[in-house]
Formats: sequence, structure tokens, C-alpha cells
Amino acid sequence: MAENLTPFSHHIPLAVRERINGHKALVLWFTGLSGSGKSSIAGALESILVERYQAHTCFLDGDSLRSGLNRDLGFSDADRTENIRRVGEVARLMFEAGLLTLVAFISPFARDRERARALVPPGRFWEIYVDCPIEICQRRDPKQLYRRAGQGAIADFTGISSVYEPPLHPQLVLHSDQFGIVECAEQVLARMLENGVL
Repeated sequence: MAENLTPFSHHIPLAVRERINGHKALVLWFTGLSGSGKSSIAGALESILVERYQAHTCFLDGDSLRSGLNRDLGFSDADRTENIRRVGEVARLMFEAGLLTLVAFISPFARDRERARALVPPGRFWEIYVDCPIEICQRRDPKQLYRRAGQGAIADFTGISSVYEPPLHPQLVLHSDQFGIVECAEQVLARMLENGVL
């Protein structure tokens, strides 16, 4: 079947889209345990980017995509890999549209994050590790997931009964147990400014 497919080639170069948008395209991939603050930090950063810089953004959140595009997937290792494969492809499309694409997914397996990285040009995928001790994530437990996993109501729960592989060489580490949501977002923004993204 694949041999009958011919992907359509974009006729508007990325450089033109970036010039129109006034900033570079970039995939900012927030990874970390449930409750570490990935989505909250990414959401705060998106608000700053839009309000201060009128940036063109797209925010891909784990629960949101699992409620729609990926609602047919469970939480087995194979389904987690497929979940991230699909998200990586969506992020690539948003990147090609010239957007600052913020992705907030646990994405527990290093190999899956590396496959997502390979979909965009070198240097345009930032792996951002939201590092927070599991004890604090459990104390926060905003969705009551750790409690339910501890009661046996959730199988294959990352950090409890399913592995999480922390990034070995992330572009940025955010210590969300030491800094607030907005402070973490500002740390990412500072790095973006240092690298001429905006």
C-alpha cells in the first residue's frame, strides 16, 4: 500500500513561513512524570509567547489527544509507542507550518522521543525534562491517578508499574519542585531568546 503513496511537497518554504510569523519554528517537547507540571508549564509558556510576542503556537497535550486522535489506544508499551509516534507526526506538521509547537506528554520511552526528534531538522526539537521527584508528584496528584494506581485501579501506570526513562541529554531541565509554573516557563523563554528563536 505504501508504494502507492506520494506525499505532497510543500510549495511554501519554511523560511517564508518563519519570516511571516516573525519567529523560528521549533518543537518544544516537555516530558516527565504525571504531576510534574508539564502541561501547566507548557500552557504558561504558550500564554507568554502569544501575549508578549504575538507568536504563532500550537499546544499538544497528552490527555487532549488521547481524548480524540488517540482514543483507540491503551497504555501497553506498544500503545504508548504508537501514541508518541502519532504525536510526533502531528508535531512535525505543525513545525512545517512554521509554528512554535509545545508538546506535553509523559512519553516514557527514550527511543520514542528520539524518533520524534528525527522528524524535524537538527536543532529544531528541544527535549525539555520536567524533573520532579515522584514523591512530590504523588503528593500533588492533581488527577488522583497515583492514588488510583496504588489501589490497583490503574494498570501500567508510569513511575509505579510502568517504566519512565529520564532523558540523558535534554536541551533543558526544569526543576518543578523548586520553581513555580511561571518561573519554569520563563526559564524556557530565556533559552529561546538566547538561541534567537524569537
